[in-house]
Amino acid sequence: MTHGTRYALVLDGGDPLPDPLARRMPAGTHAASQWWDPSRYAWGDQAWSGRDFHDPRTLLYELHIGTFTTQGTLDAAIERLDHLVDLGVTHVELMPLAAFDGARGWGYDGVALNAVHEPYGGPDALCRFVDAAHARGLAVLLDVVHNHLGPSGNYWGRFGPFFTERHVTPWGAAINLDDAGSDDVRSILTASALRWLEEFHLDGLRLDAVHALRDERAVPFLEVLAAQVEVAEHRLRRPLVLVAESDRNDPQTVAPRGAHGLGLTAQWDDDIHHALHWLLTGEVGGYYADFGSCDAVGHALERGFLHDGRYSSFRGRRHGRPIDFAATPHRRFVAALQTHDQVGNRARGERLSQLVSADRLAAGAALLLTLPYTPMLFMGEEWGASTPWHFFTSFDDDELARAVTEGRRLEFAPYGWNSADVPDPQAQATFEVSRLNWAEPDEPEHAELLEWYRALVALRATGHLSAPVSCRWEAGGDGRPRWFEIRCGGQASLVSFVDEPIIVRPALEGASLTLAWRGGAAWDQDGQLALAAGCSAVMNS
Repeated sequence: MTHGTRYALVLDGGDPLPDPLARRMPAGTHAASQWWDPSRYAWGDQAWSGRDFHDPRTLLYELHIGTFTTQGTLDAAIERLDHLVDLGVTHVELMPLAAFDGARGWGYDGVALNAVHEPYGGPDALCRFVDAAHARGLAVLLDVVHNHLGPSGNYWGRFGPFFTERHVTPWGAAINLDDAGSDDVRSILTASALRWLEEFHLDGLRLDAVHALRDERAVPFLEVLAAQVEVAEHRLRRPLVLVAESDRNDPQTVAPRGAHGLGLTAQWDDDIHHALHWLLTGEVGGYYADFGSCDAVGHALERGFLHDGRYSSFRGRRHGRPIDFAATPHRRFVAALQTHDQVGNRARGERLSQLVSADRLAAGAALLLTLPYTPMLFMGEEWGASTPWHFFTSFDDDELARAVTEGRRLEFAPYGWNSADVPDPQAQATFEVSRLNWAEPDEPEHAELLEWYRALVALRATGHLSAPVSCRWEAGGDGRPRWFEIRCGGQASLVSFVDEPIIVRPALEGASLTLAWRGGAAWDQDGQLALAAGCSAVMNS
């Protein structure tokens, strides 16, 4: 076939079907596919040699193309890349682009593994985006979903044993990674992953919910994928990254294959998020329950996991295993204050900016960006975006649309939410209000926080930060912190959580005061640090 040819597949004389391996789906996931020739794109990144993910200056930035700009396209997102460069971002992490049914969605209901969602601009637009990012020194990662496929436009089951009844996932049928015929399924998934890296010049993949990859074979799919990507890395002569989202709290996910690990580059660390979230908000519902003390926060920040073999009240059992940082460095764990999950899976999609004061937002940034873990920001976090970020869909099938709306409302009913107060995922308005407002970074209150983030990122890039992590704090009678301090080598951050001035003797005696939120910190004559109400400070020895 030639570039641009429309085609469909017919099985045993049946109706024409879209090609589930197509590189382009111009009329949606139920219609004919289109042949796309990747060699036709004229790349301009021949000098690009990639970025080292393990560099201590690495800063990830997660974004959703549909809501990152008003236009919601890859081409429009290019216009905002300079903002990321100015912030100090090194790696852009795109939420899933694989084609899904409908115009709007998070992307985790993708069904065409190799096709770029057409409303975002299609495959050529992704090439342009990656090219533009590389020209600015930005690496690009893509979120891919191998644990399930979406419910609409999903024709995989008609072509072979792509799914298995041996396992189930929270989202429906499990992809067949270990049943009869799984060799072919693994090959399809691995080829798809490599295609994103090779044809689109991507620098890595974020692997969604790897704990939901139901796989009982001796050599798990993730290990196979890591080995294949390592081969591609040598062939392409640039670093390639695999970042796992994992609920297992198992450092073996990122341990080398030679040390009986899976060999992935890094993994998201939800325990650090939960610890920082409690510190800033005091929320203790659901999976935050075990994080409701300064002791728990200190344990999580110092050791990487709170649940490192300890009892999890949310799960009703012990969970996780300890991290040996001598064997598995801190940089293999991605830490965040906000992610698409932690914001969008709230009933009303509230960002931290809608839950806490500007002082608390500044404190969270100071703590996150002075930890030795690899930090990640969620789009708009750096200026305290006031826009919520909701869960949204746009399924055309009335029955499926109704089920999604009702399911979302039922999900929050046990927590006392009135169904009318939970935004309808199918409503256009739910999507529209989730778009970033790019006028905000120039407004005084947002610009102040943005400059704070820039200063913290720039300080991080100087290389003063080093492991291990040591935490100190003072708690009030209610157990909430009055102040909290993190020390990492010759750098420390000290944040106040009270509404009056306080004086603290920092762990780094004789250190220089490098940054202070709103100028609210100064040394007193006794060598102690006087902090204004709600102030955050960073020191270097």
